[in-house]
Amino acid sequence: MSEKTEYPLEKYSSKKIGDAIDLDEIKEEEEEEIFEPQQFTWRAAIVGSLLGCVVAASNLYLGLQIGWTFGASLWGSIFGFLILKSLARVTGTIFGPKENCVCQTAATSAGGLSSGFVTAIPAMYRMGLMETRDPKNDVAALILWTICSAFFGMFYAIPLRSYFVINQNLPFPSPRAAAETIKNLHKAGSSAANDARKSGMFLAISFFGSMVWGVAGKFIPGIFDSIHFLYYIGKAAGSAAVMGADTAWGWYFNWEWAFIGAGFMTPGSTVASFILGQIAAFGIAGPLMTSSGYLTGKSGYPLPPAIGSAQSWFLWPGVAMMVVCSFSELGAQAPGIYRGLRRGVFEARNKIRKLQKKEPLENNSRHVSNDPTPQNERIPTYYWVIGITASALLTILVMGLQFHVPVYATIGCLILSFILAFIALQSSGETDINPTGAIAKVTQLVFARIPNDDIKIVQKTNLMCANIVASVCSQSVDMVGDLKTAQLLRASPKAMFWAQMVGSVFAVAVAIPLFMVYTSAYPCILDESIEDCKFATPSVNAWANVCRLLTGTGKVPHESMIASVVLAVLSVVSVIIRVKFLPDAWKPYWINLNAVGIGFINPSNYLSYAFGLGWLLSAIWRRTSRESHEKFMYSVAGGLIAGSGIAGLIKAALTIGGIDNFLLVGCGDGGSLC
Repeated sequence: MSEKTEYPLEKYSSKKIGDAIDLDEIKEEEEEEIFEPQQFTWRAAIVGSLLGCVVAASNLYLGLQIGWTFGASLWGSIFGFLILKSLARVTGTIFGPKENCVCQTAATSAGGLSSGFVTAIPAMYRMGLMETRDPKNDVAALILWTICSAFFGMFYAIPLRSYFVINQNLPFPSPRAAAETIKNLHKAGSSAANDARKSGMFLAISFFGSMVWGVAGKFIPGIFDSIHFLYYIGKAAGSAAVMGADTAWGWYFNWEWAFIGAGFMTPGSTVASFILGQIAAFGIAGPLMTSSGYLTGKSGYPLPPAIGSAQSWFLWPGVAMMVVCSFSELGAQAPGIYRGLRRGVFEARNKIRKLQKKEPLENNSRHVSNDPTPQNERIPTYYWVIGITASALLTILVMGLQFHVPVYATIGCLILSFILAFIALQSSGETDINPTGAIAKVTQLVFARIPNDDIKIVQKTNLMCANIVASVCSQSVDMVGDLKTAQLLRASPKAMFWAQMVGSVFAVAVAIPLFMVYTSAYPCILDESIEDCKFATPSVNAWANVCRLLTGTGKVPHESMIASVVLAVLSVVSVIIRVKFLPDAWKPYWINLNAVGIGFINPSNYLSYAFGLGWLLSAIWRRTSRESHEKFMYSVAGGLIAGSGIAGLIKAALTIGGIDNFLLVGCGDGGSLC
């Protein structure tokens, strides 16, 4: 652990009196910076955007398979360095960490636009709310929706930077990891150059390794995909319960390299809390409630008179924990929120007075901004004011004309988006988990029943309003994360803004073709009547069935509602204890009820093994060689995540080509487990 001490406020004006300052951070600040005549360059923006397209393919696969997606920051940081450093040598130009930050920012923008295509859009096709089940007939509507989704959240992120990045100074684990990676890649000296080459080597090996392993899983699934050890243990012991834990409840091991990679980067308390949530919901309580006849089984959203499945019953307690935890964290930061709102109102009033050619109001507040960014490098206010206004009007038009959503509903969800983006950023900034799923469920609940006789309009409004909110929150988290990386590298926020613009254009161009490739290869994504599907589509199922539940005759089970209230109260108490009473040394080990909630709503139990295995391997690596772990862990994790997603795209292309043979090795009796 780095030694810490205290330094006077005069020397480090962005710190408050008495703050502990990391000596390593000070040494880095005192190092001579690489002179970069221009931070934003087209080569960095285009290379980053192309790298982001690789991650976009990964995220679409992972989102349809397991309902989660991952950011492109580390991938863009490392691979961008390798490519741009080579280009700089050929052209004899300067390439520094700030231009590298532009590259990773463009990668994040291009790779993050997937939430709608793994949730609401497929759900509407499944429910028959689109004209046909062929996306080729809806290209115009999908393109317009993608444009709204890409840019609206990006403009939202700009005014949120001051609060989350500067004043709260949340850790943002992945953006911070990207910044540290970029710093290390650009350190002067032969050892630093050698480390950069090794980082690239580790990233390439893990990327191609997970990609090849994933493709092999299509042909030999009993070895390279899933290992049903509980099935064989139960069969040998003659225990139907142990066999059922595998076949009925999904407690088998799966080589999900993306989640193994995620486990490398995730704090142990978060991993343990997620696993605890899945074990509690789908390993203990769910099976007991099913065996007693109270629930119908593991998955699904059955309509009354059935109470429901474990998935539908635990959905609401999980959502309650995630939402209440986020609001509680915000409550703990109430003074900062008040200052941010007050400052925003003050700036808006002065902009109006400037237009009226009046003298600006004097700022009587004693609070001094900690933003060290030079004024000329900050994003002008009119950028995001004009951007939000234009994208809001476009969203209202697209939602009304293409999806028949009432104007008042769209306006309402746009306002709700801004509020719930605070929750997403608070959660992501602290735990690296973006709770867009929970936020979407809250929005579906808000828009459960609009006044309209046409049930299709009601259901479209429910899904698309939640889609807007989820997309805005997802984009806002990605964009503010980029601005956090820029802050740590002392890079220009304005340069990051233009990188986000370029990346968003690439995101729009690649999202729909990728969606069409997967839906052409696997029609079951859009047609729930096809039972044999290669994708679990947990998010699609959840969105569609929650929509049916909230807009139909179903309701949340009474006992589930009681559990939601109790766990919501415990969430508030947990946050208060951690923030107000727990010593700093104990905080990393405190239970994360936000992650427990995520475990409650995700029935893909095999993720627990992969997540836990990733953390365990990372812990062993850190224990045996802390130095190499700090230098190369993020390269390995990023490669595993990206390679797994590209393997999914390759498997989709093979399926379209009719190449679908595999060996039934380790697949149970008659291959039933594969």
